[in-house]
Amino acid sequence: MSGETVLIAAFSARALAASARRAGFLPLVVDCFGDADTVALAHASRCLPARVQVGFTARPLLAALESLAAEAPSPPIGLVLGAGFECNPRLVAKLAERFSLIGNDAATIRRAKDPGQFFALLETLGIPFPETRLDAPADPDGWLMKRIGGSGGLHVHPCPAKPRPDPRRYFQRQIPGAQISLLGLVSEKSAAFAASRQWTSPLPRRPFRFGGAAGSLPIEEDLEARLIEMSVAVAEALALCGIVSFDYLVHDGEAALLEVNPRPGATLDVFDDATGTLFKAHVEASRGGDPAALLSADWHPPIARAAAFLYADRGPLTTVQVDWPDWVADRPRPGSAIAAGQPLATVVAEGGDIDQVEAVCAERLGMLEAMLYDTQNAQGNAQGAPQ
Repeated sequence: MSGETVLIAAFSARALAASARRAGFLPLVVDCFGDADTVALAHASRCLPARVQVGFTARPLLAALESLAAEAPSPPIGLVLGAGFECNPRLVAKLAERFSLIGNDAATIRRAKDPGQFFALLETLGIPFPETRLDAPADPDGWLMKRIGGSGGLHVHPCPAKPRPDPRRYFQRQIPGAQISLLGLVSEKSAAFAASRQWTSPLPRRPFRFGGAAGSLPIEEDLEARLIEMSVAVAEALALCGIVSFDYLVHDGEAALLEVNPRPGATLDVFDDATGTLFKAHVEASRGGDPAALLSADWHPPIARAAAFLYADRGPLTTVQVDWPDWVADRPRPGSAIAAGQPLATVVAEGGDIDQVEAVCAERLGMLEAMLYDTQNAQGNAQGAPQ
């Protein structure tokens, strides 16, 4: 396995590239940010613009992947997709015509993200979920409007009084509960799970924007068994493969399934270990192996780890040369123009207690925000000073 090349494409591919490196692969990366640590981790990389609402454009993405494959020291073993493709199964199908997919195919992604198919399946399986509909409710109070295949919480909004007709939208009744996500490593042969709690970093117009996650989350035994039972049933019904995630709301001990993300997500930063066991298991699942056996033998995640996103909420920012703390990932290159509200970086923390690492992450978010904006302002003032 050591030294094999693997293609990776995602909105942000740093976490996947890091896990692949730790696992002994040479990652060939396409993403939208081209952050300094992503470029350093990649054997070769391409940076392509993409809109969160619509994802990548087929022609430049295919060209970028083709050029990486042509320049690789050995033929890539396949293509791993991260966030950015759930909204476009047709693009996934095009990619599969050229590259061997490591993970879920277009048909599986379509079944998992199409609300008509997915929630009908949950009803058949007897799995609780919030009331969901494709047409707008007559009374929008207490309803959310979501975009099919959206990610990062940016696609979720309170339902407006008169939403414009849009086949890419669906509507879900808002219910109370704590956000609990199960990272699943699933295949035809086995399944293994790890739980995290998640939180939002809300803005007035983006009230459900993803903030971060912390794990491993201790869960009451009966609830944990029920969450795993429901996740296994969905995984089997959808024929899911590799790293996936199941997002639940839990209230008074009762769980409702909100969605399934049929690809590696943000909790890869929370649960991966020093040898990239999750990436190895993802590949093993796609090869028809037994990933749970690999995890039980080799997986050594930290007792507690948290990862949180820093956004440019103090206004647009042009990044400058800084000495990054070792707890910062997704480091933008000097001169990068970050628009207001856009992701700036990721902070992580490890320790012996989930509450502690979450608190440390919150502290580090404030420290990093102050460092980046104060450094920019200081350099701007120095450049503008009279000579």
